[in-house]
Amino acid sequence: MAAVRARTVLLTGANRGIGLELVKQLLRAPRPPAWIFATCRDPEGPRAQELRDLASKHPNLVLVKLDVANPSAVTAAAKVVEGKLNGAGLNLLINNAGIYTPTASLETVDAEDMIRTYKTNAVGPMIMAQVFLPLLKKAARDSTEKGLSCSKAAIINISTILGSIEKTPESFFHPVISYRCSKAALNMLTKCQALTYGEAGILCVALHPGWVKTDMGSQEADLTVDTSVRGLLSVLPILSEKHSGALLNWEAGQVLPGASSGSPPGLLGGHHGGSSFTSCAQI
Repeated sequence: MAAVRARTVLLTGANRGIGLELVKQLLRAPRPPAWIFATCRDPEGPRAQELRDLASKHPNLVLVKLDVANPSAVTAAAKVVEGKLNGAGLNLLINNAGIYTPTASLETVDAEDMIRTYKTNAVGPMIMAQVFLPLLKKAARDSTEKGLSCSKAAIINISTILGSIEKTPESFFHPVISYRCSKAALNMLTKCQALTYGEAGILCVALHPGWVKTDMGSQEADLTVDTSVRGLLSVLPILSEKHSGALLNWEAGQVLPGASSGSPPGLLGGHHGGSSFTSCAQI
């Protein structure tokens, strides 16, 4: 399996679920990144204890306080990261943080829940890309690689097939309205980012991690966190300009209907499970 060759990586929502497992597996890679910036809202709190334990053993892991729904917090975090990079760029930004209200049907969802979910799941990744764009552009300029790739400069938005309008009838027995709508917005954001940031050498892709056994997923879910993350990390090295703007599955990078209107050459199919819930975590 090809390995991610990004030298500098930043992840949001890194203290549990998929985010925490991404940190663990990146640290265990044969050639781990020179810097991994693991962010969460309270890196000193009890829910970040496992992250702190990892940081005590791995000097290349830096914990950063960040709430993606707070623009000033994102700006402050970017200053910390920029200082640590000391003139280098940021190769890979993984927008993993997200929130989920399982009971949000059309009858029960309210404006407050919808706005809160959008702020974290869609507005947050937008702000992250805007604020970290200079560091991503720096990485792209400094890279000797041709085309677009995660080793050069990339924004990866952890999304879900529940944000696919075309696939909605297959899983609408579980409405989760605010979550679906916010992830549909994230898929559109990914497409817009691809069309805008691609000119600067930055790859932009949305990834569906499957229905995962996490706090936000379910113990009845199809996948363990380990399996999902191994799949995601196997997809990252194969991404190129032909995937830019697409929503892809964790498994072999299959194209899903969502941010893209069609399948890039050589990539067909998708994840057709009945209830495919993502499990991004913002804590």
